[in-house]
Amino acid sequence: MDEDTLQFYRRNAEAYAGWAKAPSTRLRGFLGLLSPGSSILELGCGAGNHAAVILAEGFVLRATDGSPEMAAVAASRLGHPVEVMLFDQLDELEAYDGVWASACLLHVPRDELAGILSRIHRALKPSGVFYASYKIGHDDGRDSIGRYYNYPSLELLQSTYASSGAWTQLSSDTSEIKSFDEAPATMLHVMMRKGAA
Repeated sequence: MDEDTLQFYRRNAEAYAGWAKAPSTRLRGFLGLLSPGSSILELGCGAGNHAAVILAEGFVLRATDGSPEMAAVAASRLGHPVEVMLFDQLDELEAYDGVWASACLLHVPRDELAGILSRIHRALKPSGVFYASYKIGHDDGRDSIGRYYNYPSLELLQSTYASSGAWTQLSSDTSEIKSFDEAPATMLHVMMRKGAA
């Protein structure tokens, strides 16, 4: 994790939580691919908006965030534990039916992303489902408030996933958003299943 980016979320946890948008419409599709009561790992849960839906639907959730301050805000809102965990601390084997990573892996340095995806692959049970979203771009860099983004192209993302393990792509689509700093961005939403194509 980029240290400056992590410090941004530590300093601005309350403000970011207040800004956080409604849960992604793609969450329902993700949950629909899982059996009732399945175990889900959420990475970068932020204010807990997605976690609230996952819990309400009866899934077993391990919610995590890299910022202790953000985790505390989310845990208070949810009435559910939120662990402080950085992506490179994920070290489980075939523990989860699904991994939800909305707008968080986009902060992983490009040269570290394949390794993090490998950790996620390893943590998923066979045929487990994995959702992540990224800001599309060409060159990595920082936004106007100093947060690092890997800004991958579709081609770079495809090759990075391919090098991290065997995945079957279930869906891929884009949406237009306004970021916390008000800048427009194109988000790429990717749903994968663990296993050979």
